[in-house]
Amino acid sequence: MNYSEAVRYLYALGNEVHTAKLGLDRIARLLGALGNPQQVCRFVHVAGTNGKGSTCAMIEAGLRAGGVRTGLFTSPHLEEPTERIRIAGEQIEPQQFASAFEEVHCTAERMLRTGELDLHPTYFETVTAMAFLLFREQRVNTVVLETGLGGRLDATNVVRPELCVITPISYDHQSFLGATLGEIAAEKFGILKPGVPAVMARQVEQVSRPVHSPLVSTTDWPIDDLHLTKDGSIFRTRGMEVHCPLAGEHQVENALTATVALHQLGYDPAGIAQTQWPGRLERVREKPEIIVDGAHNIAGTQALASYIERFYFGRRIWIVYGIMRDKAVHEMTGILFRSEERRVGKECRSRWSPYH
Repeated sequence: MNYSEAVRYLYALGNEVHTAKLGLDRIARLLGALGNPQQVCRFVHVAGTNGKGSTCAMIEAGLRAGGVRTGLFTSPHLEEPTERIRIAGEQIEPQQFASAFEEVHCTAERMLRTGELDLHPTYFETVTAMAFLLFREQRVNTVVLETGLGGRLDATNVVRPELCVITPISYDHQSFLGATLGEIAAEKFGILKPGVPAVMARQVEQVSRPVHSPLVSTTDWPIDDLHLTKDGSIFRTRGMEVHCPLAGEHQVENALTATVALHQLGYDPAGIAQTQWPGRLERVREKPEIIVDGAHNIAGTQALASYIERFYFGRRIWIVYGIMRDKAVHEMTGILFRSEERRVGKECRSRWSPYH
């Protein structure tokens, strides 16, 4: 099977959110048949609503700068599914993706025939299993592993990590995770394991405080000499200078969380400066200035609005905004409109082009 065929089959399994089947039994059975590749590497397991991808990217960059052969598993992708699985800072090749898919798919088909599986693994379960196979095959030392949906019943929650990390929690995927922040937080905290240290972003403590893991909070790491620019930030914490190349004030907390995680693992946070994470307040053109961002929930939209207000106050801008219909569309557009009215001092209007 080639890469295009593998991708077509994955997409045929259905939207990875809408067809999600939360639970660990199917992925555990599948991985068992594949020789439990998830038991080979060391893992840093990261959950949260906002910032978990950015935080993963910064932790991975720090580990790689420290000489570690890293793996990185994130979702979703921007252009190609190969982006989801990275080894030593590079996304895997299409032929590697196709080979891993074929092994997982053939194993799943055999298990379906023998009754060991009730259904073919979902899109996310399949790619998760593929990632574990490739990390084992490529002799990765430490994997930074981002959860997909939630945490407690997420397909990634089959690992025994060396460190858990919880980034800020907000409203998203309420139909799967619960209607309140407390319910959502409980699902995210499901990645925590007894005896495994956990780094918690400061906002998390306002939601809940789990007690079954040794906790390290970023609250205990004060930020000094913070300097924000359009393209990132520099700050000091506990005598260490941290350069964050990702734009937006919200990335300061993500960079601090990554710094604390790296400290827990015994690595210098200097490597955070080498982080590359496209699609997050990314400037793709200078003249005219064009910025793209993946804000897709209320907290992400608030961060986007804050960035625009800080660095583009008084300037006229155009916002082209697309959103899935299952999101909080009215609340999110309201945040952007109110931000624009504060920024330019007059009522703002939109031109809607709904897609059905």
